[in-house]
Amino acid sequence: MRPFRILLAHELRMLLVTPATYVAATLFLLVMGFVFAGILESFAAMPQEGSPAAVFFQLFWLPVFFMVPLLTMKSLAEERRLGTLETLLTAPVTTAQVVLAKFFAAYALYLALWAGTGGFFYILQKFAGAAQRLDHGPLIGGYLFIAISGLLFVSVGILASALTRNQAVAGILAFVLLLALVIGTRFAATLEILKLDHLATVRAAVDYLQVFTHLEDFTRGVIDTRQVLYYFSGSVLALILGILGVEAKLLHS
Repeated sequence: MRPFRILLAHELRMLLVTPATYVAATLFLLVMGFVFAGILESFAAMPQEGSPAAVFFQLFWLPVFFMVPLLTMKSLAEERRLGTLETLLTAPVTTAQVVLAKFFAAYALYLALWAGTGGFFYILQKFAGAAQRLDHGPLIGGYLFIAISGLLFVSVGILASALTRNQAVAGILAFVLLLALVIGTRFAATLEILKLDHLATVRAAVDYLQVFTHLEDFTRGVIDTRQVLYYFSGSVLALILGILGVEAKLLHS
């Protein structure tokens, strides 16, 4: 357990001293800040259903599609390209410990970026005189969804980075996998062929994978353990595949 803690501390320290981390954080907050301002402007223009928090979290896919690949694409691909991964694994550490350390470091940064958006709601409640419009239910549910779903999204990024030694390819692969996971399943649910009776099981499986439906449930205060299990089991599977991918690449290198 001690080697894992050392690896995790090293990965977190590297993230904190890398200028790209602060550039990414600044861009993330700027983009999400403009999004939040646009939402408030639309609410000020005319009454709308729901709350600003619920609408804000509906755009969770923006950071997922663009920030997750940026956070994870260098994690393993760059190490393999530079040959430092092989050197690292000569130390008394396992492949699983290396992959998990990189996963938890990227996940911690992902959560930290989203935690920064909490300042938007603080400003709304503190200075805009809109406390009566700020429903804490969707706010808590939205951040809970971000934390739980982020396990799967970041692990998919780590998996993509484990499959190649080119960080650009890893970023593109992560983007494609996340796009298929979030948008692809939503598109599949609209296919007419799935309405056939003998494909009822497939249709039920596709409905189960609807990320936007999960978000709606969380922001309404409905926490379905099946959805939580989906994200936890999916992240475990992605990390196992990532570990196996790294080991397979090392054996053939």
